[in-house]
Amino acid sequence: MISSDPLRVLKEVFGYDSFRDGQREIVDHVSSGADALVLMPTGGGKSLCYQIPALVRDGVGVVVSPLIALMQDQVDALRHAGVRAGFLNSTQDPDQRRTVEAQFVAGELDLLYLAPERLRLESTYRLLDRGTVSLFAIDEAHCVSQWGHDFRPDYLALSQLHERWPGVPRIALTATATRQTHEEIATRLGLEAAKHFVASFDRPNIQYRIVAKREPRAQLLELLRTEHSGDCGIVYCATRKAVEETAEFLTRNTITALPYHAGLDSTTRARHQARFLREDGLVMVATIAFGMGIDKPDVRFVAHLDLPKSIESYYQETGRAGRDGLPSTAWLAYGLQDVVQQRKLIDGSDGDAAHRRRLATHLDAMLALCETVECRRARLLAYFGQHSDRCGNCDTCLTPPRSWDGTVAAQKLLSTVVRLRRERGQKFGAGQLIDILRGKKTARVLQHGHDSLSVFGVGIDLGESEWRAVVRQLLAAGLLAVEGEYGALVTTEASDEVLYRGRAVPLRAEPERRARSGGDRAGKAAGKVAGKETVLSEDDAPVFERLRAWRAATAKEQGVPAYVIFHDATLRQIATRRPASLPELGSVSGVGQSKLTRYGEQVLRAVNP
Repeated sequence: MISSDPLRVLKEVFGYDSFRDGQREIVDHVSSGADALVLMPTGGGKSLCYQIPALVRDGVGVVVSPLIALMQDQVDALRHAGVRAGFLNSTQDPDQRRTVEAQFVAGELDLLYLAPERLRLESTYRLLDRGTVSLFAIDEAHCVSQWGHDFRPDYLALSQLHERWPGVPRIALTATATRQTHEEIATRLGLEAAKHFVASFDRPNIQYRIVAKREPRAQLLELLRTEHSGDCGIVYCATRKAVEETAEFLTRNTITALPYHAGLDSTTRARHQARFLREDGLVMVATIAFGMGIDKPDVRFVAHLDLPKSIESYYQETGRAGRDGLPSTAWLAYGLQDVVQQRKLIDGSDGDAAHRRRLATHLDAMLALCETVECRRARLLAYFGQHSDRCGNCDTCLTPPRSWDGTVAAQKLLSTVVRLRRERGQKFGAGQLIDILRGKKTARVLQHGHDSLSVFGVGIDLGESEWRAVVRQLLAAGLLAVEGEYGALVTTEASDEVLYRGRAVPLRAEPERRARSGGDRAGKAAGKVAGKETVLSEDDAPVFERLRAWRAATAKEQGVPAYVIFHDATLRQIATRRPASLPELGSVSGVGQSKLTRYGEQVLRAVNP
């Protein structure tokens, strides 16, 4: 019999001694029968905010989730914790659905997961009428918003839940935090009167790093070899072609990598996703089609080889790293062509001028994060309206960049753009402008007679990469703009302030590269975030590896992801504590009563063979 005390449920079922910040208030609020709208970061523990109220209230918690491909794993994880869970979606045959429906009606479930399209069927409503519903949880609630990144028309039917079952509390949860999306969720779901909970968006175990893009795949390979050898991670690329080429590149260089994008057939996508969830040390190279709802806890890095369109996208994608609280890396390679391409996409996008302004505002915020000389975490949290001091665990804190007076360089570049237009009626991209400034007599420069311009060679004091950084930062600051299909650079109204009215232009200098080791990174992060238990001694490491080997074999035998058995963080604690009895093992965070009963003796044998 499951307790009616949320804290006892947390310990006995899920194996945790205390709630994370913000969870207890949400759990108590929903358990009392009240509605809630929850904004909580990826990895912040949203699931417990509806799972525990569903367990302490009478009846069955109904969870509406768009993540059909992941429902089996979600239900398996709950069953391993001793929760009676089931799901209904289009992947099941009629006999399987009838079995789950019968369990629901008989009160033999604690949680029932539904795909949103089930709520278009009157038969689903009749089924729910035959049982007792304790609450409705609407997961990934941004799907109700047309401004969310994954709009689902089926979600619009969810407003009917309150009309049909007015006495059943509802909790909507999302990690997408734009004010516009937040307001639309409340309106479309009729949750204006619900209590809104906004958790801290800080993920202190994630180290944010943004590097100048030179040879991005080679830079990525260096990151994986020096800091994340054998680790599981996600690499995001902007196009399907880039995904395929990057996965092939990593595979050629002995990194186990798989591609994932919407152009692959559904069977291949499902197979690759299943391997990613079940195997250790696999890298998924993907477009943003991959990731929503992936709660694999041991993703040690998320890398971006192309610039995300907004801070919201960047934050949600990087948040898929380190869900277990252990040190993890969010790494982005960012360059001039990213800025040019994104500006072109906005100019050519569908929608009215207001829509394009909205896209430009999102991009400007992302560019400001890339170019800042301040703490990245502080700027990231400030975007979401939250405060942070310097974190000591991002690249700008660990290797502070310097700024320099780029006013003269900016004037030289802008003057070149102006002279080409006025004297020749011409517009060119960054490459030609830099060749002119550096006095390079290329075939193209000579063809157009650009060696006769008064600005030819005036920028020889800076190297090509330095000039490209200047162009990139002027674009980011709105002092240059992109025009036309070929990415020609043109001046803006703000350019005149630099050319004629004395506006200063401070620029960010790239910090000097220094060798980093995985131990250096992990040591800093572990000391700040996860405490001594995350750092394994030479004596503890073999125990941890024995536990991982036992977990891998057990997970394979049962056909479930390894994290369903135990998270890495739990195995690390077991390895350092070396429990010699079941009560001692039961005191480890993440070891609930069901798992203690099911796996306790096996774990003790692995610890003390």
